[in-house]
Amino acid sequence: MTFYTHMDSPIGELLLVGDGHALHGLYMQQGRTAAVIGTGWTRAEEPFAAARAQLTEYFDGRRTEFELPLAPAGSPFQRRVWSALREIPYGETASYGEIARRVGVPSAPRAVGVANGRNPIAVIVPCHRVIGADGTLTGYGGGLERKRLLLDLEAGLLALRC
Repeated sequence: MTFYTHMDSPIGELLLVGDGHALHGLYMQQGRTAAVIGTGWTRAEEPFAAARAQLTEYFDGRRTEFELPLAPAGSPFQRRVWSALREIPYGETASYGEIARRVGVPSAPRAVGVANGRNPIAVIVPCHRVIGADGTLTGYGGGLERKRLLLDLEAGLLALRC
């Protein structure tokens, strides 16, 4: 069974999707990554209590790592990229080329970019920490202003309140 809930956050409304055991999706509902609630999904709050609490702590500047079971659906390559994203420390960034090297395909920074763009668990799988080789902010499903906001939060420049 698939459950979902909505959560207001400093970066806009979030849609959380899971099976009651693991989080399958966290989508910003503004920007190009908005998700549609599936037929047969059940609205429920309880399966997302830990995710809500940890996201609130993150936006308040009190959490630097998430401790949640995750089950993103994707190809083996995408899952390797998403795993590598989770290894980028809080407050730091990595380039697409660096991630390509980490997943063993140094010639594929563009493929990493595509996988990064298809990350179904925003914020928790920190695709916002990936930047261009020259240090510039590059595409982000939630928009570059949200990416900058999240990076500023992690740099200690601000705390956002849920």
